[in-house]
Amino acid sequence: MLKQKNGHQPLSFKALLLLGLAAFLLFLPGRAVTPPFDRDEPRYMEATAQMLESHNFVDVRFQDKPRYLQPAGIYWLEAAAVSLTGMQHQRVVWPYRIPSLLAMSGAVVLTALIGSMLFGASVGLGAGLLFMASVLVAAESRMATIDSCLLLTVLLAQLALTGALRDRQQDVATPIKRALLYWGAIGCGLMLKGPVILIPSLATPLVLGMLDRDFGLWRRMRPAWGWLLSAAILVPWCVAIGIVSHGEFFRNAVGTNFLGKVASGQQAHGLPPGYHLLVFLLAFWPGSFFAACVAPLVWRARKQETVRYLLCWIVPHWLVFEAIATKLPHYVLPTYPAIAILTAAFLAQGGEVWRQWPVRVWGKVFLGIYAVAWALVGMALAVAGPTLVWVLEHQISAAAIVLALGVLPLVGLSAWFISRARLQQAALSSVAAAVLLYVGLFTVVVPQLQSIWLAPRLTALVQAHQPCAESHVVSVSFSEPSLVFLLGGKVLLTGAENAAAAMKADAKCTVALVDQRDAPAFMAALGNKAENAVSLGTVGGLNYSNGRHLLISLYKLNTPPKQ
Repeated sequence: MLKQKNGHQPLSFKALLLLGLAAFLLFLPGRAVTPPFDRDEPRYMEATAQMLESHNFVDVRFQDKPRYLQPAGIYWLEAAAVSLTGMQHQRVVWPYRIPSLLAMSGAVVLTALIGSMLFGASVGLGAGLLFMASVLVAAESRMATIDSCLLLTVLLAQLALTGALRDRQQDVATPIKRALLYWGAIGCGLMLKGPVILIPSLATPLVLGMLDRDFGLWRRMRPAWGWLLSAAILVPWCVAIGIVSHGEFFRNAVGTNFLGKVASGQQAHGLPPGYHLLVFLLAFWPGSFFAACVAPLVWRARKQETVRYLLCWIVPHWLVFEAIATKLPHYVLPTYPAIAILTAAFLAQGGEVWRQWPVRVWGKVFLGIYAVAWALVGMALAVAGPTLVWVLEHQISAAAIVLALGVLPLVGLSAWFISRARLQQAALSSVAAAVLLYVGLFTVVVPQLQSIWLAPRLTALVQAHQPCAESHVVSVSFSEPSLVFLLGGKVLLTGAENAAAAMKADAKCTVALVDQRDAPAFMAALGNKAENAVSLGTVGGLNYSNGRHLLISLYKLNTPPKQ
């Protein structure tokens, strides 16, 4: 049985502040040196940049096409960050990533706070560290996408529910501020990614109410009028976009984007149920093994109110996203704080719990296999830096090797602690390994991986050789949105024939980016102008989005001098 704190000793403000600062510093490296990460991130960046240029904060667009996938909340946040830094006239990436940095740092703090409210200060701190150190969190915190900000709204809603749960345990009235926080967070989540926030935020109290046959927690949220606050946040923009788009936004965002992901795998992401469970080993590393260790104990303690509350947070959301056809690792990110809290709570029970655990042979076999897989993942992450530099850049990076030599012993130490059933020490060692890994990866390794960052190099090539102040750039072979963002949105993504036609129409000011495989078709389309086509430079590398190796030349038509 879980030894539960009475909830009266949450983490102090000072401890939460220090944890938030630690998370901020951990998530900070790499966001300035890492180029736009195709494909989603630069789409958000470009749409935000166009919003700032056009001053149209209702109708979100990517180049000349509407981007009707979700409400405008994330674009407003990124636009505010870019404006506050004074970078709205420059295509630099780091200002667009500020909302994710702040939101994920806040998510670490809220995870720790909720954990400490439920189980005491030490559990809250452990939960914050496990969550902060996970691979998926480290990745999402560095990208200018929607998921870190959405997670923050989910946690704010869960903070309100956790407070109401404590009120119910202590048999005191729940103040109205909790309901305002709950429905306000839901409204903000709706403005970020539509109905997705409703899955964890509504399912948690409603499923708990069904299991308990008591909807008291739900009633403490004042649902009779609270939904009006969420509607007040969402509806004005919905009315505006409905008018501007003539209803097209709702047909695309709900009919195509949201329901389409349920029915079929979009963008080659259709995968069978069980995907998220399989990916969890890597995505929640290093906490994944410890979560697997405590899972049977969690199930045994499922009738305890706080454990059941956290399971009602995790299970409905997880099942929904295992069931839908489209699957990406970050879809179950809102469950990770609750998983971290449960894991930390049971790890805190002490070594005597683990010396004879698990009891059954099949449990020992499963955990043994999972521990080996977990250790292999850790070793693979440790050596990933020097390996990538060698494979992609054909260089030996001394700094990356030193980094690997620092991480590997910590992973080995964690494995040794696991073999001795000293899981608390193993968890701390693996968290230290993860922190060292991320800092080194984003400060040492990423800046050296030039061959996979095609867009910045192609942009530099265009800027070095653009024939006119307002040149027309046509890209035949590289259509990634990172190029669109870095070139200020002023690039036409098209085929060889259209590119040739554009060059012939304006030979003086048009240049084309063409891969060697598309060059014959491009030259054929130029016809008798092909003999005037000259290459101004060539860039080679790997397009990591589709795995193709490209050798792209920048072509221009030489115009004969007038007689």
